[in-house]
Amino acid sequence: MAKIESQSTFKRLRNRYRLVVMNDDTYEEVVTFKLSRLSVYVVMSAVFVLLTGLTVAVLVLTPLKYYIPGYGSRQGKMELQALKIRTDSLEQAIQYKEQYLDNVKKILSGNNNLVKDTVAIKVPKAEVSND
Repeated sequence: MAKIESQSTFKRLRNRYRLVVMNDDTYEEVVTFKLSRLSVYVVMSAVFVLLTGLTVAVLVLTPLKYYIPGYGSRQGKMELQALKIRTDSLEQAIQYKEQYLDNVKKILSGNNNLVKDTVAIKVPKAEVSND
C-alpha cells in the first residue's frame, strides 16, 4: 500500500501544468510557462538558499556585522572588560567605606557591642645592645 501511495505522490509531483499570463483587455497570451510541482519546489528551494547565502555573506563580509547584538570589535570587548574590573573594584571600595562608617557610628553612639579579642599578644622585647 505504501508503494502505491509513494508512486502516486511522485506522479503528482511530475504532472505538467501550464501557467499562462494573459492580457485582460485583449485576452492575448503574454507569457506561457510549462511547470510541474517538482520544478516549482526546486526553483523555490534554490531561491531560498541563494537569498540565505546572500544575506549571510552581506552580514559577514561588510561592516553591518557590528550592528548585530553581541558582536563587536576586539577593542570594544577589551574596554568593556576593563570597565567591569574597575566597577567591581569601586563597588568593593564603597562597601569597605560603608562598613568603616558604620563601625565609627556605632563607636560614637556608644553602642559598641563589638566582639573584643581577648587573646594576649606576646610582643618580644627589643634587645638593647651595649656598645
